[in-house]
Amino acid sequence: MAAQLTVRDVLYFYCDARNVYERFVAMGSHPEQARNAVALLLWLDPAHHQAIRHLPSLNPAAVGVVATEANSILDCLRQQSLALPPIPFISALCQEGGIGEVDAAFLAFNQDLVVRGVADILDGAGALIFDDHLYRLLRRYQTGLVGRPRELEAPYTCRPVTVPEDCRSMFVTFSKGQPIEREEIFDYFRQKWGDCVVRVLMEKTTGGTPPMYGRIIFKSEAFVSLVLNGEPLVKITVGHRQIWLRKYIPRPHNM
Repeated sequence: MAAQLTVRDVLYFYCDARNVYERFVAMGSHPEQARNAVALLLWLDPAHHQAIRHLPSLNPAAVGVVATEANSILDCLRQQSLALPPIPFISALCQEGGIGEVDAAFLAFNQDLVVRGVADILDGAGALIFDDHLYRLLRRYQTGLVGRPRELEAPYTCRPVTVPEDCRSMFVTFSKGQPIEREEIFDYFRQKWGDCVVRVLMEKTTGGTPPMYGRIIFKSEAFVSLVLNGEPLVKITVGHRQIWLRKYIPRPHNM
């Protein structure tokens, strides 16, 4: 019978990914952007992490280009028109790692697989990879400053933790004179990213007045992270109409 994986085992397995994340942040990336970029690189090669392992040997300028390419991809994936920019550095890393041909056209064609795969990583192993407290504890353990902390010896489960709806919701506002139906918002994300939305709520109005705001509840908090990708507010176009999205902050008597 195979031994039970512990949290410490998983942290060791993803130590290269953690190092790349810290390097992205040290170079000025927003932590959310850095998390998403590392998760994208892990999704490209989930078994061997060759693209991730090549990064430490690159100079800072090249690492910065990789971070920029990854976040350009993620920014484009939420837009209606998929005009992904060239990604020569990421393509080269994938080829050197034996992953095969990966270019902007491949990612655009498989956008739903990309987004759901990256979301699964963020919700799964990412909960440990990007946990600053756990890695501080691991480093104290490695240097002998602490014994065998229970948090590190705890069994690892790959099942994502379900978070409250408020944590996986986005507040959306509409332009005056450009009404939009809830089904259009639902269909927009379903067609691009697959089955990722639980429901869409709209402002309750009277007298036929179109709603000016609403709320999107995603199946996972990771989708909120991928929509925003480090920005407090983003704009997307749904059927030639612009809508604005930000993280939902619950208030008394809100929807």
